[in-house]
Amino acid sequence: MQPWPGRPYPLGATFDGTGTNFALYSSVAERVELCLIDDDGTEERIELTEVDGHVWHCFLRAAQPGQRYGYRVHGPYDPEQGHRCDPSKLLLDPYAKAIDGQITSDPSLYSYQFGDPMKRNTDDSAPHTMYSVVINPFFDWEFDRPPGHEYHDSVIYEAHVKGLTQLHPDVPEDIRGTYAALAHPAIIEHLTALGVTALELMPVHQFVNDPHLQEKGLSNYWGYNTIGFFAPHNAYSSLGGAGQQVQEFKTMVKALHEANIEVILDVVYNHTAEGNHLGPTLSFKGIDNASYYRLVEGDEAHYFDTTGTGNSLLMRSPHTLQMIMDSLRYWITDMHVDGFRFDLASTLARELHAVDRLSSFFDIIQQDPVISQVKLIAEPWDLGEGGYQVGGFPPLWTEWNGHYRDTVRDYWRGEPATLAELASRITGSADLYEHSGRRPVASINFVTAHDGFTMRDLVSYNEKHNEANGEGNQDGENHNRSWNSGAEGETDDPEITALRERRHRNFLATLLFSQGVPMIAHGDELGRTQQGNNNVYCQDNELAWVDWDLTEKQEHLLDFTQRMIHFRAAHPVLRRRRFFAGDPGHGGQSDIGEIAWLKPSAEPMQEEDWHESHARSIMIFYNGMAITEPDARGEQVTDDNLLVLLNAAAEPVTFTLPDESFGSVWRTAINTNPKAAANGEYAPGDTVELVSHKTLILVCPKEDDA
Repeated sequence: MQPWPGRPYPLGATFDGTGTNFALYSSVAERVELCLIDDDGTEERIELTEVDGHVWHCFLRAAQPGQRYGYRVHGPYDPEQGHRCDPSKLLLDPYAKAIDGQITSDPSLYSYQFGDPMKRNTDDSAPHTMYSVVINPFFDWEFDRPPGHEYHDSVIYEAHVKGLTQLHPDVPEDIRGTYAALAHPAIIEHLTALGVTALELMPVHQFVNDPHLQEKGLSNYWGYNTIGFFAPHNAYSSLGGAGQQVQEFKTMVKALHEANIEVILDVVYNHTAEGNHLGPTLSFKGIDNASYYRLVEGDEAHYFDTTGTGNSLLMRSPHTLQMIMDSLRYWITDMHVDGFRFDLASTLARELHAVDRLSSFFDIIQQDPVISQVKLIAEPWDLGEGGYQVGGFPPLWTEWNGHYRDTVRDYWRGEPATLAELASRITGSADLYEHSGRRPVASINFVTAHDGFTMRDLVSYNEKHNEANGEGNQDGENHNRSWNSGAEGETDDPEITALRERRHRNFLATLLFSQGVPMIAHGDELGRTQQGNNNVYCQDNELAWVDWDLTEKQEHLLDFTQRMIHFRAAHPVLRRRRFFAGDPGHGGQSDIGEIAWLKPSAEPMQEEDWHESHARSIMIFYNGMAITEPDARGEQVTDDNLLVLLNAAAEPVTFTLPDESFGSVWRTAINTNPKAAANGEYAPGDTVELVSHKTLILVCPKEDDA
């Protein structure tokens, strides 16, 4: 293990086929020891003597893929000044490409005594912590290439690696809950038949299973507790955690790409698993605390926190920014992922206290030739002051549209005076995005996501039921904008169950006929329930996993969702790249006939109609012949005319179809009442009665209206 000088770049452990270069940044270290860990836990320490620009480095010919390692950093332990170096703690490499093991609640992981936080704890953490692993970076990608779906053609499917696959009967038991399971033909067939174009994976960066959850018999299921920004989470590997997770992840991406499905990662660069001043010392905290974390000015012993997790990464630090950029590029170039959804993205924009749209983070993303070319999705809020920033992100960025979620939920639960807001949301939210030069695809439309009720629970519960989380039902969102349709939870009442079926389909239909990019949460196409729990972050069990044992009603719901997604794909008028011409205040009342808003009587909506508190029904006309944008080949696009009838009232409403200038014949395409006749044909001026809480989409084929 005689070390050679090696190089300061790249950071991390880099195997070149002959040996491994190790490089670690620390501006405060006085000594750094590279620690090689054998299978039996024996540790060999190698002093790093080469330092360039605060990067400590060496090259070891004997260090091969599978080698476990960590660092011990000697330097100041002075929390009052923001320094927490502690050589008694074996530290993870921030650039580790793989991580082995998981932590426990052992006191040795903490640099203070549990009974007296002012006293040091110098117990060795090595037997109780996680280990960095040298990986083999070589992989045969063959002819892999990104599917490259345009935003306006995209349908995103948010999923959890384990939750989606753990109970699937056609996936072999030994690979369920893993990357290999996502690559299995049974899962890929479901996704392709559904018609989604992108799989957005909840966190797969290596995360920590919180000790306080372990002590309660629970676990960090969601994974928003990252400790390794370069390493695929080892518990999702069916082959092992000593580097095999990297090969398995790449194989998964390759298989999904072959099926024309993109892979988008939900990434958590706003904080780490080390928590606040009472958290464990696992990596960054013991390497260079003040360079990686944002500390309270004048009280550097404490952490400035806008994430609710105890700490926030310091986005003013060039080394933190470098790490994030290196991580993003690695996942694109080496792991072949197609984009990212940034958790609590407002925190990334904070340079001082305010969310700054022109912060360094956005500047470096904008100019980066690799990262700027993939899909970039912001969760545009955090828990800090001024953190709710829907519509506030710059060009290049799309956003989870929280206004869309809230408005669609309110409309379909019968809230008064929601029509005007609904019109803006289903036409792409020009009021939020047009001012920054963005287009409808800046809006990632969603009704449900991992955080909150499932779609089935949204129509089945008024209140959250989170007792299983062990927090006295105090956790999770209280204002869900849900309606239980007449009974709390499961019921056999046929009228209530029929109403819930219509309302569930209404949400799916609205999501998929809206302009923008739709996102479906896994299992919503199957009627998945969490029994009213709207915060299953700690439930790694059947409560949170997708149940593939479907009832007949669930099979019909799946069929409806497939038809709705394929209907969207077949109609360019629902996938516009530009906003409708006209006043965006009411969804773009078109100046050139692209869209028209009609009362149930077929009369045009007037200004006062939008604000009628009792008005809960509307007709929307999409003029397929008036699409004014060319397709990818420069050819003018035309489409069928569509007529969307919405009734969110508690009673039936009779609609009169508009005159023949809108269409000569109308045929039923989508009906959210599962008990209604599948087909129907109507002439101009005919009347159609919609029962309460129902959507009907009619088509006038362009050949019939020529």
